[in-house]
Amino acid sequence: MYERKKHVIVKAHQLFIEKGFRATSIQDILDHSGISKGTFYNYFPSKSELFKAVLLNIQENYEKERNELLLGESPEDIEIFVKQLDLMMQSNRKNKLLILIEEVIFSNDQDLKKFIQEIQMMYVNWIHNRFVDLFGKEKSPYLLDCTILFFGMLHQMLRYNFMDNGPKYQGIEIIRYCMDRVQQIVKDVSISDVQLLNPDILKEWLSQTTDHTNDFFDELVHLSEELKKEIVQVIHKETDKIKYIQTVDFILDEIRGSKVPRLFLIESLLVFLKKCSELKKTKVFEDYQRLIEKYVLV
Repeated sequence: MYERKKHVIVKAHQLFIEKGFRATSIQDILDHSGISKGTFYNYFPSKSELFKAVLLNIQENYEKERNELLLGESPEDIEIFVKQLDLMMQSNRKNKLLILIEEVIFSNDQDLKKFIQEIQMMYVNWIHNRFVDLFGKEKSPYLLDCTILFFGMLHQMLRYNFMDNGPKYQGIEIIRYCMDRVQQIVKDVSISDVQLLNPDILKEWLSQTTDHTNDFFDELVHLSEELKKEIVQVIHKETDKIKYIQTVDFILDEIRGSKVPRLFLIESLLVFLKKCSELKKTKVFEDYQRLIEKYVLV
């Protein structure tokens, strides 16, 4: 069922790009994906929920590729971060993400607008966390300010570069340029001890934009990302790193992608992860295992 659902998401994505979200009818989706109306509503309560699934699918695919760039690399390497952002921009261009989002922003669908805000806030949070990796925890008080400044610089530089150069993509040079500026800003604000926003407010922003009924899934995604970072740090053999990261991704897909997750499969995969002595003794794995046992393996 999961593969069929993924098939519908991919076909709907194609239609949303070709015709636009509002102009695409449910019948168009049924015809293009070759499913019945009953099957559609078994997967998605509405076209809006399908649109959310399309955006999440784009995001999940990007996150997997983004995390693979860190395999065997230091989280403190700025060039890896530049490549991760370049990967995001190429993914956005390939999937026409900005076009899809703009249509929703100018619509009256408040639920979808809120959902897009959630995704944008998740990107802010990810960049902030990566800035902590890059610049160190001692710079944490200043890094939310620097994250927002970086977002602004990057957005405007891309916008005006596009006006000058058209569709010719020069994203990675722009990202490097903005990162060079941010490195100097981080030095300046830490020396002068200037802070506008306390990074703790990120938790409040995330809670305001997130539906609390999805708290479990949000926490699972967060812990999965943290666990994969831990795998990169504590596992030394490259083939083992890939194997453990793929296991974490598989568990997440199984829980999120199925109405009835296969508990025996999740249990066996957790046992497989626990056999890794380096991973088993970390706090993030303990939290990850406890969360799954509390909400899934009940």
